[in-house]
Amino acid sequence: MTSPSASKSACIIGASRGLGLGLARRLAEKGYTVFATQRSHSAELADAAAASDGAIKVHEMDVTDAASIAALAQAIPAGSLDILVLNAGVYGGGEQDLADLTRDNVADILMTNAVCPARAAVGLLPSMKDGGTIGMMSSKMGSIDDSSGGSNLYRLSKVGQNMLSRSLFEKHARPRGIGVISLHPGWVQTDMGGPNALIDVDTSVSGMIDVLEAEREPRHAFLAYDGQAVPW
Repeated sequence: MTSPSASKSACIIGASRGLGLGLARRLAEKGYTVFATQRSHSAELADAAAASDGAIKVHEMDVTDAASIAALAQAIPAGSLDILVLNAGVYGGGEQDLADLTRDNVADILMTNAVCPARAAVGLLPSMKDGGTIGMMSSKMGSIDDSSGGSNLYRLSKVGQNMLSRSLFEKHARPRGIGVISLHPGWVQTDMGGPNALIDVDTSVSGMIDVLEAEREPRHAFLAYDGQAVPW
């Protein structure tokens, strides 16, 4: 990744709550200008932006809408981002047994969690600095090697995202020295993770930022918030 400077900037796609909001807040505290996106109005993100002394800049964007991705790319100066994190995604509901998988729900979650984030990253590449780092919010649940089964829609979408992240790196990011890290945030106390999760948002986001800032050469890797490699 590029060396720290007074002009550090980052973009968090999906910053209305949870991990995305935590990333935006922590990066602003660390001196980044943060472009933070929401699909619809988030009072929490508005409050964070108001408290950030201008460091957090809120933009409306739907990761599934190509026009809104293009508009965001126009709003961010070319070659300015040190870090881009694609955090937007959905769990896919409670019916996730093999018998529950249909053409529609499989297509919907694969587009939302895998295809659209990768496509958004390509659309925002002109805004990245050479040597910057892209974080794709994956999950240990997308590891085939370490899987207990179940939650098939969500797992399928994260496996798919990991594969497209490799393609994003090889075909689009590598030529500019940009790394792509598939991130496992840990089991976090968010709306998705629930109150019994093992770590809080601050622990997860601080670790993930450390992982992203530590990248010095372009690669695609699957890493947890504590820097440990996650098996594929």
